[in-house]
Amino acid sequence: MMLKMQTIKFPTIFFITEEEINLNDLLAKITLPTTGAAAIFTGMVRGVTSRDDPHETAYLEYEAYVPMAEAKMRQVAEEIRSKWSSVEGIAIVQRVGKLYPQTPTVLIACTAAHRDTGVFEAARYGIDRLKEIVPIWKKEVGPDGEFWVEGEYIPKAGE
Repeated sequence: MMLKMQTIKFPTIFFITEEEINLNDLLAKITLPTTGAAAIFTGMVRGVTSRDDPHETAYLEYEAYVPMAEAKMRQVAEEIRSKWSSVEGIAIVQRVGKLYPQTPTVLIACTAAHRDTGVFEAARYGIDRLKEIVPIWKKEVGPDGEFWVEGEYIPKAGE
């Protein structure tokens, strides 16, 4: 049975959640009959940071302005699609709330027919771009106190 690629809708999932990230469910939703590769990045809460300013973390608190964050997540997915036409499915999920060490905080997954079609690069671009433009705030709490972690993104007019 031959599938016409024009009839296949490439799935795109993006959302903010307080719930645990369900990798198997997300992969099922972004996998097509033509999918042969998935590249997945998951960010985790570190209990111990060893580089730059070494310290311990008891937990992180993530906050987001959901409508704007999800609009920017959509933008990241659209950018991935414009740069890597081989990408079939995309999932971008960010957790909010109080998250403890060894807990996944963010997931970027891209699927494609083959591993050598840019799927790794697309997932890497996704997490880098999410950190650049998606309005998510992170407070780090540890034995030495608490502080908001500054991002590098400063919105320009119209963004």
